[in-house]
This record gives sequence, structure tokens and C-alpha cells, in this order.
Amino acid sequence: MAAVSLGSLSLPPLKCRKVAVCCSCVNGSLRPITVSGNPPTFVSASGRRIVAVGDLHGDLSKTRRALEMAGVLSSDGQDLWIGGETVLVQLGDILDRGEDEIAILSLLRSLDIQAKSAGGAVFQVNGNHETMNVEGDFRYVDPGAFDECMDFLDYLDEYKGNWDDAFIGWIRATEWWKKKRTSESYWTRWNFLKRQQAVIARSSLLSPGGPLACELGRHSVVLKVDDWIFCHGGLLPHHVAYGLERMNKEVSSWMRDFSESNDSPAVPFIATRGYDSIVWNRLYSRDSADEKYQILQISSILEETLQALGAKGMVVGHTPQFNGVNSKYNERIWCIDVGMSSGVLNSRPEVLEIVDDKARNMTKGHT
Repeated sequence: MAAVSLGSLSLPPLKCRKVAVCCSCVNGSLRPITVSGNPPTFVSASGRRIVAVGDLHGDLSKTRRALEMAGVLSSDGQDLWIGGETVLVQLGDILDRGEDEIAILSLLRSLDIQAKSAGGAVFQVNGNHETMNVEGDFRYVDPGAFDECMDFLDYLDEYKGNWDDAFIGWIRATEWWKKKRTSESYWTRWNFLKRQQAVIARSSLLSPGGPLACELGRHSVVLKVDDWIFCHGGLLPHHVAYGLERMNKEVSSWMRDFSESNDSPAVPFIATRGYDSIVWNRLYSRDSADEKYQILQISSILEETLQALGAKGMVVGHTPQFNGVNSKYNERIWCIDVGMSSGVLNSRPEVLEIVDDKARNMTKGHT
């Protein structure tokens, strides 16, 4: 395994920007996508089709199936963006319960680069399993994901510190590295050394300031695309009052171990800790039998949140939906975590599509 000292890696800097042009129009029919905040917080993508994909949990095969269903990924195995000017939003929980976490992150970054050249874009929001891993909580890590971390560290040596090329290229290299592994399991109860090396490898990648933590820090915990809010758990009025850009920046700074005073920033509690934080909140997505508050009370909280942001609706993941992608509260909430990963419910992938401010479950009518 490669040495776990990663100080020589060239990592993307955290540079604040107020508004950035993400792409240019291809055919002149649409305005350029514009992004406010770093990480992205407010996105203007007028006239574009939006597709949203829920929790992926390390299942690369189901990820590809979902993206193919969404009409943004080629089905020829080449991992090509075919979505044109579509905006893709992934709702977090890429980590844990499956073995291809880094490969999925790599695929999404590659697709984002391709999408921008076509007039589209790919956005991700972090979920509770991303924040848990940055905190060092590895309770739900699949043994194969520990293997992937060790392979990835060895693979990084070949790129001599060029993080971007290495990270984007991992989706093409991952199968070769899997085949290279020996048939001996890392996870026999006698193989304590391998276990320790695997945990150290994951920690070096995902601890605050580590290269994968910095990569996650490029993404938001809440994103507004035109009139729609996207977050993993759910946004509440006190989150809005605190400030969306402020929360995104604080989570990003914590993950990247960055602060203007050069002191390590504290864990952003309001976004990442507690039952009502953005990544943990289940108020809008749990079954009615489990709701603590009456439907009218929840509707009132939701309306207050959406009105404060001038939003039409909110799209959330986090809570597996046994009846598939569905809407609640007069279609103001869309719940899109269907537990598709083999490590969760192993269900059929489903995708939400938003066109002209109208949302629908794309799976209906598909096999």
C-alpha cells in the first residue's frame, strides 16, 4: 500500500466566488447556467430539464442504470454524457453500504466536465453518510470499500500528486484494480494488519483536509436550482434564517480543514448533526404513521420554508421509500431515495424529472 502521507497531492483550492458562469449555450436557445456561491448554492438554469437521483450507497451498477434511465449516461459502457443541456442533481449518500464509492464520485465528476461542454451540469449535495465518514464514523463501510481505499492510494502514486487527473481517471481504472486484488480476503478475523492498514487508508483520504474530504467539500448540503430546493434530509425555517450559503461554506471549510484564521473549523452542527439538521432531518420523508406532528403542522413548516426562498418544491433523499419515488404535501415535497443500492433495499432504480416546473417519476412506463 502507498504511504498515507498525502501532503504532496495538488488539491483544488477553496476560492470564494460570488457568481460563476458554468457553461455557454450550445445552440443559442438557452441562457448560460450561472452559479452563486462556492460551493454552489443558487443555480439559474432557465429552460433546462432537471433530473434528480437519490441515494446510491456504493452501488456502481445501479448508479449507471439510474443515469441511463435519466437519459444522461450512454449505455455502451463508455460512461459518456448524452444529456445535452440537462441539469443532473444527485442527493448524497454515495458513501457506505457498497464497495464502489470512489468510482461513483469519479464518474459524476467526469460527467460534470462532459456536461458543461454540452451546456448542461452535474451537481451533488452531501448526505449524512458523507459527513459521518469525514468525522471518522466508519460503522457502515462495506469491506469492499475499504479495499477500494487501499487500491486508490496505490493508484494515486502513479499520478505523482496530480489529483484531478487521478480522480477523474479512477472510473476507468477501478475494474483493473479489482482484478488485481488477491483472492485472499482482507477481512478474515486473523488479518488484523490488513484491517488496520485499510482503516488508516480511509482515514487519510476522508479526514478533514484529506483529498477525498476536500473533494466532498466542493459540494453543497443544500442547493436551489431555479424554483426547486435539493437537499439530502430536509430544509427547515431555522436553516433558512441561518443562511444557505453560510451553511454550505461552513461545511465545505470543515471538510477541507480550511479557515481564514488557519484554525481547524468546528463541525457545523446545524447542517450535519442532530435529528433536525439538513442531512439528518426526516420530517418530510417518513411515513405518516411515524410522523410526530400532524400533517397540517408539517405543511405549515414546509410552506414557511419554501416561501422564504421563493421555491416551488423540495426534493429530498435519506429515507428509503418502499413505494418508490413519490410526492407529499400537494407535490411540494418529492422523496426520491428508493433504496436502490444492493446494500440497502436492492430495489429498481428510479429517477425524478422536472420539466417546465412539473415533476414526475421517470420510472413509470420503464422496465
